[in-house]
Amino acid sequence: MAFELHLPTMTCGHCVKVVTQTVQAIDPAATLTVDLPAHAVSIESTHSEQAFRDALAAEGYAASSA
Repeated sequence: MAFELHLPTMTCGHCVKVVTQTVQAIDPAATLTVDLPAHAVSIESTHSEQAFRDALAAEGYAASSA
């Protein structure tokens, strides 16, 4: 399943690193594409979107309803 999350607080390279590590901690096989200017990340994984939303929110990157 593929989905996109809008992460308004993802603003720099460090943020991208944390988001990437968080996604990979949930699913090492996940593929993700980051669009930093748009504050968006596209994730393809067999895990639920909510699992990623919860983990990213815990790291300070709460997804908004885009």
